[in-house]
Amino acid sequence: MSRSNRLFEIIQLLRSAARPVRAQDLAETLEVSTRTIYRDIAALQATGTPIDGEAGIGYLIRQSYDLPPLNFDREELEALRVGLLMLNRTGDSTLLRAADRICAKIDALQNGADWLQVSPWGAPLDDPNKGCVSKASLRAAIRDECKLRLTYRDAQDVETVRTVRPVALVYHLECVMLVAWCELRGGLRHFRTDRLWGCDSLEERFAGQSETLRRLWLEEIGWELTDMDHFGPGKVTESSADQRRSAP
Repeated sequence: MSRSNRLFEIIQLLRSAARPVRAQDLAETLEVSTRTIYRDIAALQATGTPIDGEAGIGYLIRQSYDLPPLNFDREELEALRVGLLMLNRTGDSTLLRAADRICAKIDALQNGADWLQVSPWGAPLDDPNKGCVSKASLRAAIRDECKLRLTYRDAQDVETVRTVRPVALVYHLECVMLVAWCELRGGLRHFRTDRLWGCDSLEERFAGQSETLRRLWLEEIGWELTDMDHFGPGKVTESSADQRRSAP
């Protein structure tokens, strides 16, 4: 997260809080050090942002302070709520935290809508404390076009180590699939993230190849980038095309 985004998030967190927020809590939410939060608070105060409080007690922002409202109508806000709640089913802990921050911003625009609910059952949470591979690290490797070394166990519990070029992450209702060019097999493969037992980021990159590999994958499975119907419940189980390309 860039510093400008972090400063904005601090303002949003303080605006949505009913009581003073400790620097330690802000640091944990934003995944930075407490010292960084102290510097950011000082920087915001220096620019005139009305933040009151001190170290060890907590910080709050004066109620008179506000940001320009987002221009969403009621149905658009409800659509955002449902979409954000659906993230509970992805098992992607980093996206879940981001969704919580966005929900707090929406709540600042209108009263909560606790009558909008989504079933929480879905893909398992990627808890690093339980040895899970973080989906955020997979997304980062896709964005940065960085090769990965995966330790993967298939449905028969056969373990292999693969060097891959990750190109997409597909969120099904019950699992998440990493799409990658597998150098061991010489082709595109799907890897269930809940079967990844290890993931190391390599220094070697594949800059400029992502778009071509992604379009090749889309052509093979018959999806279109704008055809969202293909991301529905019908894709929860692997199709025959998926099975041919799934690891191994």
